[in-house]
Amino acid sequence: MAPLITLTNVSAGYGRVNVLHDVTLTIDASDFTGVVGPSGAGKTTLLRVLLGLIKPSSGTRTTDPDLRVAYVPQLETVDWNFPVTVFECVLMARTHQRLWPWSSAEERREVAHVLDRLGIGDLAERHIRELSGGQQQRMFLARALLRQPHALLLDEPTSGVDINTRHDVLHLLGDLHAEGMAIVLTTHDLNGMAAHLPRLVCVNGHIVAEGTPKEVIIPSVLEETFGAQLEVLEHLGMPIVVDPAHPARTAN
Repeated sequence: MAPLITLTNVSAGYGRVNVLHDVTLTIDASDFTGVVGPSGAGKTTLLRVLLGLIKPSSGTRTTDPDLRVAYVPQLETVDWNFPVTVFECVLMARTHQRLWPWSSAEERREVAHVLDRLGIGDLAERHIRELSGGQQQRMFLARALLRQPHALLLDEPTSGVDINTRHDVLHLLGDLHAEGMAIVLTTHDLNGMAAHLPRLVCVNGHIVAEGTPKEVIIPSVLEETFGAQLEVLEHLGMPIVVDPAHPARTAN
């Protein structure tokens, strides 16, 4: 099958300043990919280029002609005081196909179905600010799924949530991938998220390395990516990153 999205020698950024340089990357329908790197490395910019929200200053972006893609932003960027319920927030994902504020019975059924699928159907009439972190993430996943995308892109989907919620989100994304959806997410959590993903892309202004966790979570790649020496241990067959300056701490 043809790739969903292909970047070839892409440089991109904001104004005249490029954040990403000479990036070549392919997203296939079978991908479940984590993008890792330090703050300011260009992870979010890479997602926006993949989405088509930022045009390359050089290089090319090509997509499957029938591509449908959805985006889940960082929760920290959302105005949680905006006066909408969970149901209304999810329904807004379809505003380009109807006249707001009226919705059809079919659309209401679709929203109810996707909320039930994600286990938050009973929260439909609750204001969005009343949700927990895990519930907020599920609501934005519901918005994304309403578009029936081929590829789902998520920016730091487990930032600021507890371990149980992180596990639930990873499990849910795994289920969506198993159903045939391509998943691309950014994360700074090397041990809690990155080590559990099939494919990683390490970014720091350019692509440092890509491959399986065992191939890229190694000291030399981590030093080039994060600019610090990090020790890598193995536990139950998985790489674990430890900050040698703080041996009791694992890298997040």
